[in-house]
Amino acid sequence: MKVLRFEEVVQSGFAQNRRVFVRADMNVPQNADGSITEDTRIRASVPCLQMALEAGAAVMVTSHLGRPTEGDYTPKDSLAPVAKRLGELLGREVSLVQDWIDGVDVMPGQIVMLENCRLNVGEKKNDETLARKMAKLCDIYVNDAFGTAHRAEGTTYGIAQFAPIACAGPLLSAEIDAIEKALTAPKRPLIAIVAGSKVSTKLSILESLARNVDQLIVGGGIANTFMLAAGHNIGKSLAEHNLVKDAKSVMDAMKARGAEVPIPTDVVTAKTFAADAVATVKHASEVAEDDLILDIGPETAQKLASQLKQAGTIVWNGPVGVFEFSAFEQGTKTIAKAVAESSAFSIAGGGDTLAAIAKYGIEKNVGYISTGGGAFLEILEGKTLPALSILSQRAAT
Repeated sequence: MKVLRFEEVVQSGFAQNRRVFVRADMNVPQNADGSITEDTRIRASVPCLQMALEAGAAVMVTSHLGRPTEGDYTPKDSLAPVAKRLGELLGREVSLVQDWIDGVDVMPGQIVMLENCRLNVGEKKNDETLARKMAKLCDIYVNDAFGTAHRAEGTTYGIAQFAPIACAGPLLSAEIDAIEKALTAPKRPLIAIVAGSKVSTKLSILESLARNVDQLIVGGGIANTFMLAAGHNIGKSLAEHNLVKDAKSVMDAMKARGAEVPIPTDVVTAKTFAADAVATVKHASEVAEDDLILDIGPETAQKLASQLKQAGTIVWNGPVGVFEFSAFEQGTKTIAKAVAESSAFSIAGGGDTLAAIAKYGIEKNVGYISTGGGAFLEILEGKTLPALSILSQRAAT
């Protein structure tokens, strides 16, 4: 995908003394008192802002935070804690501007944070009047918020239509590069790991990947539904019986291409869903009526690990078992270790996947960790993300 990159704009010298509007994703988790519990997204936004400041630009940055009601400000919706933390990371004061739609006072070499963009009436519906007003605030619009790229909102789409220049920040550019490397022109074999509780939430992803990947590893409740489709008993395990035919169709589509959806040959079961439940390894054909399948078995895990180590590209979304419980984490742990040890280019995304990556300390061994949850999933579905589409359109004009 061809987009104008902020780095190119900076290298041309055009950013100096220009007004730069950066849409970042600093939607961070907070305690009830507003204190930030995890600041990864703020830290990820720093390189773009430093790039703009070092270029001599007058910098405005905004983000959404939570799910506020448009036009109805409450203190819990404020970006004040985010502005404070950003200032600490940048080593300078970052003032918070409350009412900014009709004008912002900021000088070259300075940075201000614009209050929660989703408080503006018309933001979520991408109101054109609002978008045009925001576009007038800047000379250069920079989208560096991949996590919101699947939404056509005022600060992700509308402003990009009308700003004099619209480009992608370094974080968004890196996402585009990683996605294209993994899905557009992947090194083969291409293996996808798609796991989660329900097939229904990821059916379109599975169907899309089935047309492209060489192997589709399924896990969690999704794997249980596929085990049913393969003729196995799954006891009282989580599954969607109404989607067994769909799972079978995915398997058939893969088989027709000479590809595979490997079905677990052994599983780890329990009688109850609890951290202290007794874990029992069973052959896939020996699952009892009162069993819960909570992880793939060691034989299956090792087989999949061997295949992952031979992959050219790995796309990973979802742990393959209840990795939060130590008795049922070995499958996910083995998969994570295999991804880390593989020479393949790997891209991972999704909250639970990132939690597993952090738990097993393999961050430095994953080729690219996506910052976007919903956006990452829509990319896997083969969808065109609105925020990327408008940047591509602007680059072509």
